[in-house]
Formats: sequence, C-alpha cells, structure tokens
Amino acid sequence: MTERFVVIPVGHSNESTKEGAQHDPIPGFGGEGELDQREAVPILEYNREPNKYGDGNPKENSPFINNIDNEKGSSLYDGTNMALFEEEMDSNPMVSSLLSKLANYTNLTQGVREHEEADEEEGAKKKTIKSPQMGTFMGVYLPCMQNILGVILFLRMTWIVGTAGIMEAFAIVAMCCCCTMLTAISMSAIATNGVVPAGGSYYMISRSLGPEFGGAVGLCFYLGTTFAGSMYILGTIEILLTYIIPSAAIFKAAEKEHEAAALLNNMRVYGTCCLALMSIVVFVGVKYVNKLALVFLACVILSIFAIYAGVIKTIFEPPEFPICVLGNRTLQNHQFDKCLKTEIINNKTVTTKLWRLFCDSPHLNATCNEYFSLNNVTVIQGIPGLTSGAISENMWSSYGPAGMMVEKKMESLEASDTSSDMYLPYVVNDIATFFTLLVGIYFPSVTGIMAGSNRSGDLRDAQRSIPIGTILAIATTTIIYLSCVVLFGACIEGVVLRDKFGDSVKKNLVIGTLSWPSPWVIVIGSFFSCCGAGLQSLTGAPRLLQAIARDGIVPFLEVFGHGKANGEPTWALLLTAGICEIGILIASLDAVAPILSMFFLMCYLFVNLACALQTLLRTPNWRPRFKYYHWALSFLGMSLCLALMFISSWYYALVAMVIAGCIYKYIEYRGAEKEWGDGIRGLSLNAARYALIRLEESPPHTKNWRPQMLVLLKLDSELQVKHPRLLSFTTQLKAGRGLTIVGSVLEGTYLTHESKAKQAEQTIKKAMSTEKTKGFCHVVVSSNLRDGVSHLIQSAGLGGMKHNTVLVAWPSSWKQTHDPLGWKNFVETVRETTAAHQALLVAKNVDNFPHQRLGEGTIDVWWVVHDGGMLMLLPFLLRQHKVWRKCKMRIFTVAQLDDNSIQMKKDLQMFLYHLRLNAEVEVVEMHSSDISAFTYEKTLVMEQRSQMLKQMQLSRTEREREIQSITDESRSSIRRKNRPVFQGSGTSNQAAQLEDDSDGEEKLNHDKDKLSHGTPNDSADATPERVHMTWTKEKFISERARIREPSTNMPVRDIFNMKPEWESLNQSNVRRMHTAVKLNEMVVNKSQGARLVLLNMPGPPKSCGGDENYMEFLEVLLEGLNQVLLVRGGGREVITIYS
Repeated sequence: MTERFVVIPVGHSNESTKEGAQHDPIPGFGGEGELDQREAVPILEYNREPNKYGDGNPKENSPFINNIDNEKGSSLYDGTNMALFEEEMDSNPMVSSLLSKLANYTNLTQGVREHEEADEEEGAKKKTIKSPQMGTFMGVYLPCMQNILGVILFLRMTWIVGTAGIMEAFAIVAMCCCCTMLTAISMSAIATNGVVPAGGSYYMISRSLGPEFGGAVGLCFYLGTTFAGSMYILGTIEILLTYIIPSAAIFKAAEKEHEAAALLNNMRVYGTCCLALMSIVVFVGVKYVNKLALVFLACVILSIFAIYAGVIKTIFEPPEFPICVLGNRTLQNHQFDKCLKTEIINNKTVTTKLWRLFCDSPHLNATCNEYFSLNNVTVIQGIPGLTSGAISENMWSSYGPAGMMVEKKMESLEASDTSSDMYLPYVVNDIATFFTLLVGIYFPSVTGIMAGSNRSGDLRDAQRSIPIGTILAIATTTIIYLSCVVLFGACIEGVVLRDKFGDSVKKNLVIGTLSWPSPWVIVIGSFFSCCGAGLQSLTGAPRLLQAIARDGIVPFLEVFGHGKANGEPTWALLLTAGICEIGILIASLDAVAPILSMFFLMCYLFVNLACALQTLLRTPNWRPRFKYYHWALSFLGMSLCLALMFISSWYYALVAMVIAGCIYKYIEYRGAEKEWGDGIRGLSLNAARYALIRLEESPPHTKNWRPQMLVLLKLDSELQVKHPRLLSFTTQLKAGRGLTIVGSVLEGTYLTHESKAKQAEQTIKKAMSTEKTKGFCHVVVSSNLRDGVSHLIQSAGLGGMKHNTVLVAWPSSWKQTHDPLGWKNFVETVRETTAAHQALLVAKNVDNFPHQRLGEGTIDVWWVVHDGGMLMLLPFLLRQHKVWRKCKMRIFTVAQLDDNSIQMKKDLQMFLYHLRLNAEVEVVEMHSSDISAFTYEKTLVMEQRSQMLKQMQLSRTEREREIQSITDESRSSIRRKNRPVFQGSGTSNQAAQLEDDSDGEEKLNHDKDKLSHGTPNDSADATPERVHMTWTKEKFISERARIREPSTNMPVRDIFNMKPEWESLNQSNVRRMHTAVKLNEMVVNKSQGARLVLLNMPGPPKSCGGDENYMEFLEVLLEGLNQVLLVRGGGREVITIYS
C-alpha cells in the first residue's frame, strides 16, 4: 500500500488539506489571510491514498516547495532526505522510482497478440493487457515439439532408414540432433543473459554479433523460414495427391516415364493454390491460426502414439501388407490385385492382371518380358514384425542412381535385354541417393528449436523456461527419432522402406502401414500437421522480416516495416508469399529441404559463434543465468554446423555464404549505424588492444614506416573548418591507409566549453566524411592555443598507434595581423615537432590544392638537405592516389661551387634506381655571388620591422611595470624612468634598454598567462583609471623625443624616419636572406608551373629572439610559388633501398 504525507496548517479542516496542492496561502508567501495565519504551524498528515505522482513513493507536499512545479511533474527530487542529490534527479532518478518502472514493465510478444486485440477492438478502448502466464510445458516444450516433429518424419524417415541403413541413418540423426542440442545450449545462455524480447534468433544474433551479422543472418533465417513454408505446403500436397485423393491430379501420365513430370506439375498447381489460400487466412486473421495450433499439435502427438502402438502390435500380430516380388525386384501392386502370373479358375488356367502388364496378350502363348519369364513371383510380408529379424537385413546402406530398381537380397535370373524395364511396373529410385543428400533432406526435421525463444514475451519466467523447455524438447525428439530409426529397420521390410511413395503397398503411406489402429491416423495427422506448420511459417516469416525492416539496418527493406493499421505486416506477407512460390515451383520436397537446411545451419552457426565470443571475451554484461555452457561446446556446435552445411550440399553452402556476405557488406556500407554492444565490437577491441601492445614493443622498421598523420585544423568563430582541403590532401597522401588524427584546439575551459567542443567535433567529423578522410577526431579545450597544440602533439594517439607526422597550413596572413601570437604559435609548433622527433608538413595555399584527377603535370622535389628520405617518399605516396597518378616526379638538387654536378646527377639517378622510384633528375648549380642590393633591402626592411615590434613590445612592458609599481606604491620610480636620458649616463641607460628588450617578450607572455588565469577581482584591482593602457599619440611623441636625445657613446637613430646603413645590419641575417632569395629564384625559375613543389623546410632559430626573422626568411623562400609543401624530417630514415 502506498503512503504519503501532506503538509497542512493547524486549524484548517481535513477536507481542505486533502486537496494537496490547494492550501490557502502560507505566511511569508503573500495572498489573502496572511495575517490571520501568521501563527499557523505546518504539520504532517499521514495519508494512504494512492500517490498522484505515479511512482509509488511517499511524497512531501511542502509549502516550501513550489507546488506548481510539482503539478507539472518537474520535481527534481523526492522529499528532503535526498536534497544532497536534488540537482542530479533529472538525469539520475531515485532507485525506488527506477524499480517501480521496472516492476510495471510488460514484455509483450511482437506480433500476434497485439494484432488479435487490434482486430477485436477496432474503434474501442484497449483492454488492460494481462501479464504473461505461460509456463515451461505449454510455452516452450510443446511448441518446440510441434515445430521439430514434422513433414520429414512422416514422409521421408522410412525412406532414409531404408536407403542409408540403420547404422548410417542413426549417425545422420545423431549428428543433426547433436548440432541442435549444442545450439540450444548456446541459445539458452544467450536467452538467459537478460530480457529477450520476442524476435527469437534474429534478436539474439543481432544484439550479440552486431547489425551486420545480425542483418545477414536474420535475412538468412527469414529465407529459411520462408522455404520451410514451401516445404510444408509441398508435403501437404504430396499427402493429398498421393495418399488421400490420387484422382484429384490434374496432370496424368499416359506412360510410366512421364509420371514424375506429371507429379511435379500437379505439385506446382495445387501448391500455388494452397499458398494463396494460406496467405489469405494469415492476412484475414492470425488469431485463427493460433487457435488451431493446439489442434495441429494434437495431430502430431496422436500420430506419434499411433506409430509406437503399431510397433508394439507387430510383436503379437503384424499387419497384413503383402509385397509382390518378381525375382528379386519389387513390383508396384496398385495395378493388380493378385501376385500371381496365372491362376486356376474352374479347373482352367487363366492369366492375371500381372501377366498382362508383362506380356503382349492375355493368352498363355503370349510373348512376355524375358525377366518375367525367367523368374517367379513371390509374396513377402511388408511388415514382418519386431521379432522377425528384419533388422539384420536393414543394417547397411543401399544407395544407387536414379532409375535403379528396389531389389530384395535374394537370388534371381538376369535377363539379357533390359531396354523395356523402365516401362514396366517396377519400384525404382526417383533420384540418385547418397549419404550427403540424405543429411540435407533430413536436417529440416530437427529445426524448430527457436520456437520457445520466439515466444519469450508470453512466458511467466522466460529465463527459466527457455533452457529447460528447449533442451527437454530436443532430448525428447532425439529419443523419438533414434528409436524410430531402429524400430523402422526392425519392423518393416527393406524394399518397403526404400519405396518412397508406397507403390509396393497399394499407394499407402509407408509409415502408415506400421501405425495402429489404421494407416489413416498417420495420413490425416500428418496432413493437418503439415498444414499447421505451413500456416505458422507464413505467420512467423513476415513478422521476422518486419522486425528486421523496423530495425533500420537494411535501407531497401524499410517498406516492409509497414502494414495494416493494426501493424499486420501486409507488404512483408506479400514478399514472403512470392519467395515461397519459388520453392513451390521447384516442386520437389527433396530439392527444397537442402535449401532451407543451409539457411537454418547458418543461423545456428552464428548463435554458437555469438555464445563462444561472449564467453571468450568475458564481456562484463555476459552473465547468463543458464550455467551449463562452455565456449568449447559452442565452438564444437559451430564447427558441426559448418561441416553439415558442406556435407549437405557444398554449392548450396557457398551460395548461402555469398548471400550472407553480400548482405553483410551492404549493411556495412549503406546500412544505419547501430550500437548494440555486440560481441564483434568487443572482439575488435581485444584485437586492437593486442595489436597496440605488440606495436609498443618496438618502433616500426624503416620498411614499414608510413606517415601517421596529425592534422591540425583551425576553426572559425562559427566552428567551421577553415581549410578543409587539408583533409582531402591527407586522404590523397594516405590513400585510406595508416593512422589519421584530426585535431583542433578551442580556447577556454572545458567546463564552460564542453558543448562547444562536441559541436566542433561533429563539424570536423562531417568535414572528414565530406572529404572521405578516414580517421579519428580529437578536439582539445585549453586555456590558450599554444598549450592546446602542445598537448595534441605530445599525447594524441595511443600506444604504438601514435602520429609521426604533423600537417598544418601555412599562416598566410601573418604579416597583416597585429597579433603576433599566430606566427609565434606556428614557430613553437615547428620547435615542438622537432623536439618530439616528428616530421612536419606545412602546406602553402592548401585551398588551391587539387581534389580532382589531374590530366598531367609534375611534382617537383627540391632536395637541399637530407631529411631521412621524406622528400622521396611523399611524392611516391601521393602518386598512389588517383588525383596525382598521372603526374611525373622531378627531383632537383643544389650543387655548390666545389661539387661535381655531373657526378652528383649520376649518383642521384643510381640512388633512385635502388629506391625503385621513377623520376627525372636535375642538378642546379648555386654559385657564390655577391650579395645583391635587393637582399640588403629585404634584410633592412625585416630588421626595421623587428626593431619596431621590439619598441612596441618595450612600451607594453613598461605599462605592465607601471601597473606593478602602482600596486607597490612606488610611483617615484616610474617618474624617474620617464625622465630624459642625460649624456653622461648614455651607456648604462642603453644597456638597460637592451636588457628590457630581451626580457620584454618573456615577461609579457608570463604576465598574459598570469592574467588569463587570474580571478575577476584581480583584474579589476590591477587596472586603475590613471594608468594609460593604450599606445596613445602623446605617448608615441614622448617616446620618439626620448630616442632622438643625443648620446655621446652611441647614436640612436629614429627607426621611423631614418634608414640604417647596410654595414650596421646583422651579417647572419644578410646571409640567410641571401640564401632564401637565391633559392627562391631557382625554384621559381624551374618549378613555377609544377602542380606541387616539395621543399626542405629550414629549422627555426634556437633562441626566441629571431622568430620574426625566421618567418621573413620562409616568406621570401616561398614567394612567387603557388602550391608548396614544406617538409621537415623527424630525424630518422623513412625509406630504404633494401627489400
């Protein structure tokens, strides 16, 4: 009984308090009567009324909680005892609420019950659905028995025993039953590992092996169930036309050799009519099929008892079924009544009907068949009885080709002319028989073990009933089948066993001749059994297809997820009937049975695989209640299923595997992405872990080295990728192989930018999908860009799968921006990749890189210094991609004055020959020449810009020092710093100024980091109004006047108006600029029209002082070139001449 407490003010009536949320206003919360109620004290009233909140928990309707929110259902916590967790209640509910929801959960069967209710209650209100109450016996055992015992037992079991012999038939039955028993053990483990909704094997396989395997095997199971419907319909028609109403045949053969074709045509016509009728029944009302299920089950059980009763009766009184044998050949006795050549009537010898079948006239002097004339006819008992010793004759096999006569093992005289035998009434094999064929025909008789798991929604305790009921049903049917093999062989004459259609026993069903009290018990029972099994197949297969379609894993099947208003799978039923018609057009039960054997075996194979995988991987969620399983049993069952597939029919097995493989690949490429916690994903994780551990043991050999990329992307303010062509270039460089990590950095803190980081990650993944880049995305949130990039370079990747190459875009607008952080971050990235021994690729004008197939062109490599072979390897990898495939590779190398250019070219050509690379080689001579005026001018502009930046940096440093001085109350020191410089102290002031220049950048970075991590109060205290925080015009004029003040030791010129002399320039910078200018001239001259230019990237200066000069050198080096890839090696060899 649920209990609740309601808060009421003292002095009010109980009637008003029971309203819950409709109390009068409470003191302190406004409203009328506030003064009158000021002394009221809230108390708790105990109330046993059902809780209006629906979770069955005591609530506190307190005046201190907003009652409006409670009425809306937005209360975040239950009561005050859990106030500590109130902020988490919206995402993490109370345990009591969770348990209440689980207790009210109703697991319904997917399909039939809902459709029945929808049919019965159209337009009416749905009635309350009762909880499932079926137990093990009615819910699992009997349905499995009904599905397992079927058409093969009644129509083909005796023929299998007679053809294969008792020993081999026993082996066939034992092998197939072992397969299903092992599968049932695996299925029981899976079915008891949590709640299994109705869906049977498809649900279990798909949730255990993933959507690809689940979809492939689910469709195979659907096809197997559909062809099973064809087999049952063909069995029904065979019983009808052969044993019940033979005169109903439309096609009748005039001669014996056409009988088989006529039978097949009759099967096609009647089978199609029967299929149409059954489809209409299923379409109109599934409830009628289910209500008749008990009738069909009763027929099966009654038939089994009739067989055993007949076997017992043969001990005392065998039934009379005489068999007519001519010589040792069995005769079809439905065209004559007496097994005699002649008989004496009124003391006169006359010929019989048998005589007329073998002779050309009824007279005694007629010309007869030679074999008929040489041999006598004898009558033997078709059912000699259990104690007759027939078991010894039926112990061994009797295989033969099609048309082979069914002969008894006795002496006879052979005729010389056998040409007319095919027209005579002998019992012959209609098909060639061999062991593997019989395995394929028999296996459908042991299928149907999934019937219990398919009904899991109707079971009172599915996790207990499914294992017990299924295993008991398989054990029972195994005993029945094995005992039938022995009893049939012991009771029935061998030639009758091998007579498939009962021609030797006057067209009686062979198994019916053994039954008691009448053969019609078996005939009628098997007829209704086959009808019921066919209806159930046509009922179950469309729902299985509908379940697969609604899962959305196979896009082209989505139309079959729809149906009638009550959910009846109309379209799926039409497709099922169409596929079923294919099996009926085959028309032969013996040809259809191996087809569905393949599909069922494949389904069972994957059930065993799922159990073995989950057990071996030790998945945390793998906790079956059924404990009597082992991975070795599952593996044995899987191996047995695979062996039976190829034993039955190797070409059918290959076709089934190809169909499953095509469906698998289709789902993999086009299907919806589903995450079901499947075992294949767990297997992938274990394989990846093992591979990563192996990779960690030693670094890759030079022969295995390939660029594992870390692509650093920049995002704009709207979180869009700035240079998406970096991704397409990565794809071209990798051709889908190796590791690719796409990284980006967002500035801020992770707590405030978590959603922004996820949005950025989705944006990058979308761009990767558009550019067809396969890899991983990694977005880092960091306090500043520099630290974030550093973290990516250091920590991206896992174990042996770490990046060894970093790809970035060239900061093309570094000169135009006033913020130096951009190019400083770039230079720091170069330094960190060098320190981490990683290669660096810098792409200039990457947005102009080609993304479509190039007709022609060249990839020019300028090999200035040796970088481990990166410049050689990258063009080769690029040319593997279709975009660059038709481009030629050219290698340029630079020769100095002392180098032998001719010998260098020969050596380089030989080196490329050993590397197996095809490329044109050219040696460019770079002679020593005087440094041009252009070079000096470039260096002058560079140093002017550098000095200006330093002065601006100095002024910023002074401002920050002013801030610190104000906080230390040392304003006098600031005033002394701003006084004019006197002539006598010029040297010391200049030295102090230079020291400030060198320390300014470092201090500024330190202060910026300090400010970025500081609190808002700190920043507010550190910025008083009297401090000038900007570079004002007055500040600029006073600074220029100070610099212009004359000095005795060293004149300081105005950097804004006066040009320094060339002799005062840094000669190291002049030489570097000279190299950049000369090399740029040669590259532009030779490679201006190249599709891509690969060039050695110079290293940055060791000290941070010349970073802006380094950027200038690179800018000059790249000037005039459109598509350039700067390459900096990682410090190891990446290409080798050895195999």
